[in-house]
Amino acid sequence: MDLQSAVREAFAPGGVLSAAAEQFQPREGQTQMALAVARTIEEGGVLVVEAGTGVGKTFSYLTPSLLSGEQVLISTATKTLQDQLYGRDLPRLAQALGIPVRMALLKGRSSYLCLHRLEQARWDDRLNDSGAAMTLAGIEIWAARTSSGDLAEMPDLDERSAVIPLVTSTRENCLGSECPKFRGCYVNAARREALAADVVVINHHLFFADLVVRESGVAELLPTVRVVIFDEAHQLNETGVQFLGTQLSTGQLLDFARDMLTAGWLLARGLADWQGLARLVERSVQELRLCVGRAGPAESRLRWTESTPEGLEDASWQSALFVLSQAISQCVATLDALSETAPDFVRLCERAEALLDRVHLFSIPCETGAVRWMDSAAQTRMMQSPLDIAETVKTRMLKQGDVELVRRAWIFTSATLGADKDLRWFTEPCGLTKATTLKVESPFDYARQSSLYVPRHLVRPSDPGHSAQVALFAANAARLLGGRTLLLTTSLRALRAIGEALRTAFSGTAMEILVQGKLPKRVLVERFRQPGPSGAILVASASFWEGVDVPGDALQLVIIDKVPFPPPNDPVGEARSRRLEEAGRSAFRDYSLPEAAIALKQGAGRLIRHETDRGILVVCDTRLITMGYGRRLLAALPPMRRLQTDDEFQDALEDLTRISTMDPRPP
Repeated sequence: MDLQSAVREAFAPGGVLSAAAEQFQPREGQTQMALAVARTIEEGGVLVVEAGTGVGKTFSYLTPSLLSGEQVLISTATKTLQDQLYGRDLPRLAQALGIPVRMALLKGRSSYLCLHRLEQARWDDRLNDSGAAMTLAGIEIWAARTSSGDLAEMPDLDERSAVIPLVTSTRENCLGSECPKFRGCYVNAARREALAADVVVINHHLFFADLVVRESGVAELLPTVRVVIFDEAHQLNETGVQFLGTQLSTGQLLDFARDMLTAGWLLARGLADWQGLARLVERSVQELRLCVGRAGPAESRLRWTESTPEGLEDASWQSALFVLSQAISQCVATLDALSETAPDFVRLCERAEALLDRVHLFSIPCETGAVRWMDSAAQTRMMQSPLDIAETVKTRMLKQGDVELVRRAWIFTSATLGADKDLRWFTEPCGLTKATTLKVESPFDYARQSSLYVPRHLVRPSDPGHSAQVALFAANAARLLGGRTLLLTTSLRALRAIGEALRTAFSGTAMEILVQGKLPKRVLVERFRQPGPSGAILVASASFWEGVDVPGDALQLVIIDKVPFPPPNDPVGEARSRRLEEAGRSAFRDYSLPEAAIALKQGAGRLIRHETDRGILVVCDTRLITMGYGRRLLAALPPMRRLQTDDEFQDALEDLTRISTMDPRPP
């Protein structure tokens, strides 16, 4: 039996998938996608699939992959999705198919405990409070019993903890085979398992890390496989751009200074003025920050088209970089002289030389075809990157023209990849314009399950009173609904303003107002899923626009403050727009509008997650119904029933309240 026939049989009524998933029902779209994946695995090539929410895309690519018998690499967007695939979906499906499969989960270095750095962490001066010391003590106790070293095993460990970088390694500070703890290294153990596995689950960051490392001649991190699948592929371009770029930050410099100080005290006390060297680097970093601060109020990103960032004095900037390079050069000289003392100093010397190269890079103009900018908020961060990953995908991933890879199968899938049938929003920046594309619509009955409302009485988003009106609107709706409301903002400023306004509106009540930044994302979502009897409102931005899955009655109202156009002063967006204009295309039509449509679709996707869900989407931006481009944005949304008046909106809210009371469903 060929692969496509085996896949069709597995998805048929009464097939093996019926035993793999509760309440499994054959869906035409799911089978269609699975057959397309099977065909690509058999014939080779590139397949891009947009699979709407509820299609069941995970089983659509896992089933043909397992039935093929090929070695498969699956890359996801986040470590959470990795854990879900490895711990739940893959084992359950392999058991249902009756296929013995060796599976491996491989994450980046920062996910695994480094035993060598754990020994040194107790002496680090960054453990300056009792909370950090208690966290480290908890990690030390856990380290004695873990077999994987994966920090995800510690559910009480805050992913934002400042202790984590002290007990994990990076590519920059790892000692490699010279490490005294090399034999028990958890990262190497995970890689050995991956090399022997049939299915390896990684994330996009790790994929691009391996791409860079492989090109540099270092031993490959991942096995060479014939079937490569990218889930949540809509994040691939931005992840690749970030990783393929060059970054230099004050945080990196200070981490280097502290690591050098700790290693010096532990391994070569008295052989060098470690305190003086660390202070030299710290003072040069402070001078750099002062130079940037003199440009005026901190902005999220500063343009950088010449040799000096916009708004900075050229002489002061070059002077600050010179002082920094001199400080690092002194560190290089000292570390090189002591390199035979301990492998730590060899690696620190290499780090210092790499930092010195980056200082030089950012002291000269940006290379053609790249974009450079500087963040000047919490820390000063210099970044230079390509505008997209198209060239990298063509020449370093797909390796066009390589006879050995003609039959390699590349599958890219997500719920949101574009607004047209060619999925150009995704395929163009990823260099996949010749790929086979497929759009599989969601099986949900959006017209019956959901409604869309655009309040006409709200002021335009540019009006300073917009956030206050959005907060008032949300408070009134959530009060009637009993919480169950997710409010997504397009900026941190709006997040803070709306969050504070809602706290004031519900002061003295038991309604829980959950605001991004106050607690870890995982904790916020868990508390929102299982609120108290008076309900909860979650106000969030950025990463909460996607990847938040709250099925059932816990979420019945999604409010978006305004159309999520790209920031107007973002240097990366400006560079991409300029490239389109130079090619004779419209930057608004071909960049800003598609970006907004995709983000809007992702935010709307938080509402309906199951066939029995009911809810309302509210977009507090009258441009959707007053501007000509609004039709294109509306077309990107699911086919929800349109509510025209506030009375209709209130009636819909009351209907949801009645449904929730009469037919409660678990969150």
